[in-house]
Amino acid sequence: MKKWIAVGLGCGMVALSACGGTVEVEVPEFTAGKEEAQVTRVSSSGVCPQKRTTPRAPTAFYKRTNPLEATGENLTQGETLYQRTAKPLTCKTCHGERGDGFGDPDFESTPPARNFTCAATMQGLSDGQLFWVIRNGSPGTSMPAHPNLSETEIWQLVLYLRTFAGQ
Repeated sequence: MKKWIAVGLGCGMVALSACGGTVEVEVPEFTAGKEEAQVTRVSSSGVCPQKRTTPRAPTAFYKRTNPLEATGENLTQGETLYQRTAKPLTCKTCHGERGDGFGDPDFESTPPARNFTCAATMQGLSDGQLFWVIRNGSPGTSMPAHPNLSETEIWQLVLYLRTFAGQ
């Protein structure tokens, strides 16, 4: 039974990804021999919102807002960093070219990479929190620190990340 539910959900997600849409489905959760259904929003980019317990940045940092304007130049620089030049890893390696959390299938990310296309997830992340995680990495996850990026480059990345969720 569980196998067929998983197969059905998988087929539905593949079909949905072709359309790029979003739908609410009941995802059975199997615990102690019982089936409990919970409504989860599933899109072509995965589960939304993602539940995560990322350590919070220090309060003074968490409250920082991006000092850069979303100009064409800043967004282009952010895109270049995300897609091609950020080191030690480009962001797209884990988060995917579209920011949906589906990066290189040969790279296993634990927990799954953050889905930047999910507005509900992104609204809960302050600019300062995003900056902090990019600069310092996220302990207990596959997210590496990027200490070689300048403050300006990290803020450009934050601007670009917000475009995935239409922010």
